[in-house]
Amino acid sequence: MQLYFKQRFFSWLDSYDIYDEMGNTVFTVEGRLSWGHCLHINDAMGRHIATLQEKIFTFLPQFELYIEENYVGCIKKEFTFFKPRFVIDCNGWEIDGEWLEWDYTITDGQRSVATISKEPFHLTDQYVIDVVEPDEALAVLLVVLAIDAEKCSRGG
Repeated sequence: MQLYFKQRFFSWLDSYDIYDEMGNTVFTVEGRLSWGHCLHINDAMGRHIATLQEKIFTFLPQFELYIEENYVGCIKKEFTFFKPRFVIDCNGWEIDGEWLEWDYTITDGQRSVATISKEPFHLTDQYVIDVVEPDEALAVLLVVLAIDAEKCSRGG
């Protein structure tokens, strides 16, 4: 399953539209005013289905992932000098990426869960997300949003 992640150009808070291969809106993401990033994910019908919440007062960025109201995991940035590294506590997944943070993969240790590629030369953030299992698309989207939010906080 391929998803296209596009940040909206005119928005005071983070907001994104996520499309499928046919151009249909699958998810919308709306930022909420809060301490740290707080993103609400809605399905195509506008129903709230997930939340990404940044924990505040942590040494390095940390984001909690919720599907509906259920906590499903956490993603944390690790201290490194050159290549950014994230540790994820969700579904046994691991993240591996290149030093520019534009392309990375999510694996469960044995198989690929998703590959994420940033499309350059756009005014807003745009990614192509290839998800192997469609039922994991929402959790993968939460991870992509967390990494993008951390990069935005750094000014990247």
